[in-house]
Amino acid sequence: MNAVLQCLCSLTPLVQYFLSGKWNTALHEEIGESATAFGCLMSDMWLGEFDYVSPEAFHSVFGKRYPAFSKRTQHDAQEFLICVLDDLHEAFKEPSQERQSPGARASTRSSSGTSIITQLFEGQLNHGIRCLTCKAHTDRPESFTVLSLPIPSTRVCSLQDCLECFFQPDTLTLNNQIHCYWCGSNQDATVKASITKAPQIIIFHLKRYSLSGGRILPVPGFAWQDKNRRKLSTTVCYPFSDLDLSPYISTSCRSTTEYSLCAVVNHAGDLDYGHYTAFCKHSVTKHWYSFDDAQVTKIPDSAVQADTAYLLFYTSQGY
Repeated sequence: MNAVLQCLCSLTPLVQYFLSGKWNTALHEEIGESATAFGCLMSDMWLGEFDYVSPEAFHSVFGKRYPAFSKRTQHDAQEFLICVLDDLHEAFKEPSQERQSPGARASTRSSSGTSIITQLFEGQLNHGIRCLTCKAHTDRPESFTVLSLPIPSTRVCSLQDCLECFFQPDTLTLNNQIHCYWCGSNQDATVKASITKAPQIIIFHLKRYSLSGGRILPVPGFAWQDKNRRKLSTTVCYPFSDLDLSPYISTSCRSTTEYSLCAVVNHAGDLDYGHYTAFCKHSVTKHWYSFDDAQVTKIPDSAVQADTAYLLFYTSQGY
């Protein structure tokens, strides 16, 4: 929990929003207790007089609202991150002014309202699906705040390799067939994803947990009684700046396509017994720091590249 909160509280656009006080105006008080605790935590971290701040108050409030995170046991950082972002969105969202057509899919969080979370973190994917029988093409949109990337190698690969694996075309057959409206039955199909809206802050989740057969575990960090479980210790090399997403972005998208690394959540250990730490880049000094609970250490850039990286936070260079 500490590592995720540390990363969120180092993201310049989110920090500016909370320190400006704008969140007080947008807050829905009846459901905003944990969002208020987060705002106070952000203020204490940036404006307080202490060497370090305990997130105990936030943890207490958040745990009451989401009991799954109330226990003092290891939880999956990605699951916690998504839950925090969803909670902040609900606390700050404004009703959507857009009208959906009757048959449209509610594929985005912003379909029920917009907030600072949708403005900063929400991106859009489009899954282009082509029936291999009648060649009909359909588009299926999907929103995301975190992109979970497969790791295509067991030794060394790059973040670009992970992105290539995620966005490569796939063929849906057998139990994965799609129902083709035009054929009136299930058919083999090809599917290819592309980004139609690139978020200002993009978060990558590296899928380090799987079974020996290759299946990804859904919630790493929770008990999983299987002798074949394993954690991938693959070295994933990720750039500190100039991450170019243009190969995966739709031509209709005019968003900035280059990003710089600003924070990393690391996980050391195995599925049941591990420890999370964070690397964060100071927005003013541009120095990197390691955060291990109450221990804060300035580190060289070379130390930020780690085999334990689990979540990568990138901000748009156009910001």
